[in-house]
Amino acid sequence: QVQLVESGGGLVQAGGSLRLSCVASGRTFSSYAMGWFRQAPGKEREFVSGISRSITYYADSVKGRFTISRDNTKNTVYLQMNSLKPEDTAVYYCAARRVEAVEYDSWGQGTLVTVSS
Repeated sequence: QVQLVESGGGLVQAGGSLRLSCVASGRTFSSYAMGWFRQAPGKEREFVSGISRSITYYADSVKGRFTISRDNTKNTVYLQMNSLKPEDTAVYYCAARRVEAVEYDSWGQGTLVTVSS
């Protein structure tokens, strides 16, 4: 497992942008697939985006608005969020899994994103 620390959350108006960052500990960051999940109040946690090697994945609800990227030299994964909507309001979690694994087994503490209308 790796230790993950997210940052970049905050309050933004609808239509605005935020960039989340997640820094991972350890020396084998490139061997991990990384993901972003979110949990809105009263709802279950849901997948937002993932990156495994150079392949990226997105939930339909964020396609075309969010972009995931990683910098292996900085052990960091990013989530650029544009055209934010009030329904994007949630706690966003960074997660990691070995590339060959199915389940994410390392999680950050979460960062709150609030989008006002």
